Amino acid sequence: MSDILLDVRGLRTAFHTEAGAWLAVDGVDLTVRRGEIVGLVGESGSGKSVTGFSLLGLIDPPGEVVDGEVKFKGTDLRKLSEEQMRQLRGNRIAMIFQDPLMTLNPVLRIGEQMMEAILTHEDVPRAQAEERCREALAMVGIPSPETRLKSYPHEFSGGMRQRVAIAIAMLNKPDLIICDEPTTALDVTIQGQILYRMQQICRDHNTALIWITHDLGVVAELADRVAVMYAGRIVESGPVEQVLDAPRHPYTRGLLDSMPGATQPGARLHQINGMAPSLAGRPSGCAFRPRCTNAVTRCTEQAPSVTTEGSRSYRCYVPIAREAQ
Repeated sequence: MSDILLDVRGLRTAFHTEAGAWLAVDGVDLTVRRGEIVGLVGESGSGKSVTGFSLLGLIDPPGEVVDGEVKFKGTDLRKLSEEQMRQLRGNRIAMIFQDPLMTLNPVLRIGEQMMEAILTHEDVPRAQAEERCREALAMVGIPSPETRLKSYPHEFSGGMRQRVAIAIAMLNKPDLIICDEPTTALDVTIQGQILYRMQQICRDHNTALIWITHDLGVVAELADRVAVMYAGRIVESGPVEQVLDAPRHPYTRGLLDSMPGATQPGARLHQINGMAPSLAGRPSGCAFRPRCTNAVTRCTEQAPSVTTEGSRSYRCYVPIAREAQ
């Protein structure tokens, strides 16, 4: 247990509307160990990004984290003051957003923004902080870091801006980085380079990573463990090889079958029937039931609890049999 860095139990995040409070995150349990890369996977609207923002206390009204524990190094982050959380963010826990312009101020030079990320948390000489900025840019593969520190964000390509965002996240050598689909808008070549850099950074600095994505191909290449989300809940989790090679939940199987590589050339692509439910329109019982070909009567009555098998777990009354893989 000593290597557990983040331990999340029963996390619930609701959005308050005139029609009531709707749960976007509904009882998420998640464990991340030091130096581990965990992929958080699911369709749009499954609650992945809201989970990431909830961990850092970045949910704005009408959203609110209403229940659960988020223990980081044994301390429940939900019990910290806003000032304590501000000292934690960007220092011990960092976040990389899908759009790097959410991180970068367009009217400030890159060097100024990177220096601020250091000097906010540490009292160090500016020359030392500037040297750390140059090292961080070099670490993520940006050439001529001395010159680039004087540039503005609009002078960088999309891939280079994302590398700068990664460099800023790494400046204070955090224990945990939460990545919210940071390579979705990038071409495959740049995506591959960034994935390689992130793996290298985690290995060199023993940094843990939560990689939020809808791309199972990225998870297969990058992650040690994977957690599959649907309708605000983690429906299957475990070592990435076990889950992707022999999924137990029909939703995980559907995601894998939907990948173009799983379809013969010239054949029609597979898809999961129906649509993911909205916050206000989730069915009773198992939320995946209307789209599931394995559903039985019991699935309409009550949401399945977690079944644990060794190092993996799932929520399903009629899991895929191992011999059917």
